[in-house]
Amino acid sequence: MAERSVNKAILVGRIGGDAETRYTQSGTAVSRFSLAMNRQWRDSEKQVHEETDWIYVVLWENENLAAYLTKGAKLYVEGRIQTRSYDDNEGVKRHVTEVVAESIVLLGGNGNASANGANREEKSRSRRRQSKPANAHGDHEFGPERQGLQDDDVPF
Repeated sequence: MAERSVNKAILVGRIGGDAETRYTQSGTAVSRFSLAMNRQWRDSEKQVHEETDWIYVVLWENENLAAYLTKGAKLYVEGRIQTRSYDDNEGVKRHVTEVVAESIVLLGGNGNASANGANREEKSRSRRRQSKPANAHGDHEFGPERQGLQDDDVPF
């Protein structure tokens, strides 16, 4: 009998900065953003402490959502934990642990009353124009697992 395992992450937090969308060489959109989760606890002297944990989230093939994934937005994320490594510009091997999102839900306002959907959509269009290669194929391709993409294909 095969051994079973579970790799599932469920996070609720606020986005730390606007999502950045890049494209693989085959034109597949990959968005990345950081998510902040706060926690509070009391020590033995009843002092309240607060700490923030940060994790990167990767979202494949949903470039149209990047317009709404803006700094401060509250978000629910379901996905799997992934660790990968790469060599930085100085040749030093780096390791990254991130959540590959399978499902996300916007939970409410982003805490910035002056931001509106039109401005976010225009920012997204501008980002797409700047970073999308001329040979991009759009959103009709399948997810990274079905395309045979490797960690080296991730443009972050």
